[in-house]
Amino acid sequence: MVAMAGETPTGQDAAAAGTANGPLSGKVCLVMGVANEWSIAWNIAKAMAGAGATLAVTVLDERAKRTTDKLAETLPGTTVYQCNVESDEEMAALGERLTADHGRVDALVHSIAYAPANELKGRFIDTTREGFQVAHAISVYSLISSARLVMPLMAGGGSITTLAYLGADRVFPQYNVMGVAKAALEATVRYLAADLGEQKIRVNAISAGPVATASARGIPGFSTMKGSLGDRMPMKESFTPAKVGSTAVFLASDGADAITGETIFVDGGYHVMGM
Repeated sequence: MVAMAGETPTGQDAAAAGTANGPLSGKVCLVMGVANEWSIAWNIAKAMAGAGATLAVTVLDERAKRTTDKLAETLPGTTVYQCNVESDEEMAALGERLTADHGRVDALVHSIAYAPANELKGRFIDTTREGFQVAHAISVYSLISSARLVMPLMAGGGSITTLAYLGADRVFPQYNVMGVAKAALEATVRYLAADLGEQKIRVNAISAGPVATASARGIPGFSTMKGSLGDRMPMKESFTPAKVGSTAVFLASDGADAITGETIFVDGGYHVMGM
């Protein structure tokens, strides 16, 4: 999975920080796309646990589940599900298990993106039909199918948040088809917000600065992108996944109950700069 979004609190610290009076107290939060302890999704999960949420997380495959099962032990009460979003059968099974285990979902975080490695080399004009379809199916359509999955579990309303990137608006060398997929993802956020608003389900995106996850490091030119952030962002401080986590907590909380259809930049102000 390729996610663009450092030091963060340990799982134990996050759990200890959680309180019955936290902004997500009493809420069930589903975080989709945990890969390992460095992933943005896991850092969001820790922040949500620290805010009092009951957590459910998904992983792609058995290998990731073995890793995440160990991480989940640091956040008591967390349930881990294996789910490949390309499989309608696995998505349906996830819905059934969430219903049986939790009965509802109050907040969904979608942190899933992928493009074949060969599509992130060379020129965008050389994007293949298959690579384009794969990037959009996994990075964009999965948000639609995930929203459809949790919709019946959000009978009282809820929050859906996905992870975007500035490559949706501007050209980053060799980000290629992922930039186009992120643009489609942001448009999908707006269309879902319009569809689900009457059900009091809010849909937003966080456009995070580049974070050195294992997946992101596989993007050619990523180190240059990350270095540029530090040089040009107005807020000259270390950018970590924890900053993304705190914004995700806010969007899942009642304090954001009038915010929907938005892309919120969490990048120290990098996106506003010209030169």
